[in-house]
Order: sequence, then C-alpha cells, then structure tokens
Amino acid sequence: MMSGGYTSIDNQKVSGSVPAVSDPSHVAVKITDSNLQTFPPSGAQGKISGGTQPPHDADDTFSKPAGGSQPGSGEPQGSGWFRTFTIAAYKPYFDVDTSDIIDRLKESLFPFRGTFTEKTATNPDLYGPFWICTTLIFVAASIGTFVTYIAHKLKKKEWDYDINLVTWSAGVFYGYVTVVPLILYVILKYFSAPSGLVQLFCLYGYSLFVFIPALCLSVVPLEIFRWVIAGVAGFMSATFVALNLKAHINSAGERWFLIVTGIFLLQLALAVVLKLYLFTVTV
Repeated sequence: MMSGGYTSIDNQKVSGSVPAVSDPSHVAVKITDSNLQTFPPSGAQGKISGGTQPPHDADDTFSKPAGGSQPGSGEPQGSGWFRTFTIAAYKPYFDVDTSDIIDRLKESLFPFRGTFTEKTATNPDLYGPFWICTTLIFVAASIGTFVTYIAHKLKKKEWDYDINLVTWSAGVFYGYVTVVPLILYVILKYFSAPSGLVQLFCLYGYSLFVFIPALCLSVVPLEIFRWVIAGVAGFMSATFVALNLKAHINSAGERWFLIVTGIFLLQLALAVVLKLYLFTVTV
C-alpha cells in the first residue's frame, strides 16, 4: 500500500540470504601508506642542492671513492681519482652563501683570533679564494697602472700602458694560492701532521684579502706610506696564516716552530714583492 509517499512491503519472503548494506553515510576508507617524499626533507642538506652535503675536509679529500651517483643530483659520479675531473666533485666547495663569505672575510681581518681553521673545518670553500685572487689581479693591475700614469703626468712625460701588470698579477696571486698550499700540504704530511688540502687552499685564499684595501691605499704618492701599508698588510696576513696553523702543527713535534716561522716569513715576502714590483715607480 501507498501512504504519504512511502511504500511498505508486508509478508514478503525472500529466498536465500541478502548481505547487509552498511549505512552509506559511514563508509570506511582505507588508504595505503604513500611513498611520497615529505617536504621539507628531514635530513640535513647543503645549500646548493638537496643531494649535496657539506664536505668534511680531511687528508684524503680528493682520493675518496664515490659510489655511483648521488640521489636526486642527476649527475653520474666517477670513482677514485676519476671523480676529481667531474664538476660534481667540486660542488660542495662552493656551497656557501653571502653571510658565510662575509664572516670569513671579517675573520681574516682579525688575525690574532686564530679561529678561522676551526670555524671552516667542516665546510672549507674555494669560492672565496677564487674571487679574492681575481679581485686582487684587477685591483693590482688597475691601481699599479694608475699610480704609474699619475707619476708620468706630473713630470710631463709620455706614458705607455704595461699589459704585463695583468699577466704578472695573475701569475703571482693564482700561483701563490695554489703552489704554496700544495708544498705545505706535502711538508705537513711528511712530519705526520697532515691537514686537509682544500682547507689549506681556503686559508691561504682568505689570507690575501687584506691586500685589497692595502693596494687601494697605495695610490697615495708617499713612498714611506706605501712601505708602511705593505708592511702592515703583510704582517696581518702572515699572522693570520701562522696562528691558524700553529695549533694544528704542534703535533709535528719540535719542528713546528720552524714550519710556522717559514709560513710567516713567506707571507711577508709576498708583501715586499708586491710593494717593489707594483708601487716602486721609476719615471
């Protein structure tokens, strides 16, 4: 019978069994675990890419084999010494930001702290040393040329541009920051006080930063003032390198004093060479 829009069925017999249907308003949905990666990732990651970790510089920096490719990098990795010739091998050493560079530059201007090596032990970089040397080449060549030009004009003599200033500056700064750390690395290894090669590159690169303002101040046409500036810059740079390596070189035994003294004098010699070649003007 029909009543009020509803239908009732009485005395209906149904053969067999009919499975019960649950209330459609309460449907249980089971979702399987997803393999999607969470964001942000829980693991510590470098600043360049998620697959790059800050390097831990050690005695065998460039001789550690790399197994396969790093996850998510999309770049094949070599193994052993072949990895040295891949770009990915050097990525971690450029994994720094502006605040890192500024902090390290400030540290180089306060040489008596001697904490630079400790602060950069887990993340030495090559970015700062490269640009410091490149800036020094430009500044040395341009300031040296400017000083020579002014000296000639004051005496009303003809002046010719010397392109050798650029090539000489490039050879001195790039060569110094590459060859000296390599030699020191071998010496420390011989005396059983090995240091990370990249960390030595980093230390020596930042030690040259003080010469940038020194070269700019050398435009003052007073010979005694230029000698003072070269001496102060050389002393600060030499102290910065020597004190940061002193604690590490102590493990070399009694010879540590000779090594530190040699490092100090070599930095002073660089300052003297820069003064004699770039700012000794003869007209």
